Amino acid sequence: MNVILIAVISLGAIALVSAAILYVASKKFAVYEDPRIAQVAEVLPQANCGGCGYPGCSGFADACVKAGSLEGKLCPVGGQPVMTKVAEILGLDAAAAEPMVAVVRCNGTCANRPRVNQYDGAKSCAIASSLYGGETGCSFGCLGCGDCVVACQFDAIHMNPETGLPEVDEAKCTACGACAKACPRSIIEIRPQGKKSRRVYVQCVNKDKGAVARKACTVACIGCGKCVKVCPFEAITLENNLAYIDPNKCKSCRKCEEVCPQGTIIALNFPPRKPKAEGETPVVAPKAAEATTKVAEAPKKTVESPKAPEAPATEAPKAEA
Repeated sequence: MNVILIAVISLGAIALVSAAILYVASKKFAVYEDPRIAQVAEVLPQANCGGCGYPGCSGFADACVKAGSLEGKLCPVGGQPVMTKVAEILGLDAAAAEPMVAVVRCNGTCANRPRVNQYDGAKSCAIASSLYGGETGCSFGCLGCGDCVVACQFDAIHMNPETGLPEVDEAKCTACGACAKACPRSIIEIRPQGKKSRRVYVQCVNKDKGAVARKACTVACIGCGKCVKVCPFEAITLENNLAYIDPNKCKSCRKCEEVCPQGTIIALNFPPRKPKAEGETPVVAPKAAEATTKVAEAPKKTVESPKAPEAPATEAPKAEA
């Protein structure tokens, strides 16, 4: 009996000492967490997509509270309404962020980019890209296995069975960037959605030289540079035989679309152009027209050529009788 009592007392004493040690340790090594972090996390969509650039919604909430500013921070899933709620909790100003959308920069459809072989392996773009160049002559374009479709949590991207290319549903796309990260060829880009969802971009990522690129795909960029020369805003650059349009500089004038010989530059969601009337005379600027009129009215000056001096007359010799 005494042995049992001693054991119980010993265990109780050990428990009390351990509890005291844990209590002191918890107070000494306690980490303070701002209660606003939990409040911000509650209004976030909890998609944990990583599109904000932080590890999950909790990481984004922690960053917003500790930064003391919402500049450069955006929840792509919740958008501006969620950021407004976050700003109210933190007492900060929520700057209006430009909506973004995923863009597929490849137009290598089955008609434009014919197959030269057949892939019979795991249905994965990542695996196919590591093994060989693809089923077509273009080693830069879409592989068509649908890794981007699997990566999207919002059912915003699907493979078109007729073209063999992914298509983005703008109404569902949150611009989280998961599809862009999943694509081993980097053909999906997150770009500004633009006013009225209108965008101008180069729908090609082929960096081969012109003749090689055109042989692999009929609508490939050949790096001719005509778009670069015609752009009045210096929004287009040409590097590695491939043109690229900077969305921050582009004013959607669509001049580049007109001069592109390959039809590689896409102007999305724009109204159709008005057809030019036959025999339409070009409009002349007022100054040019005035100058033309002055030239036409100017009197013509006639220049008389100097007369050649007359040769002296010579008498013919008289014939002798």
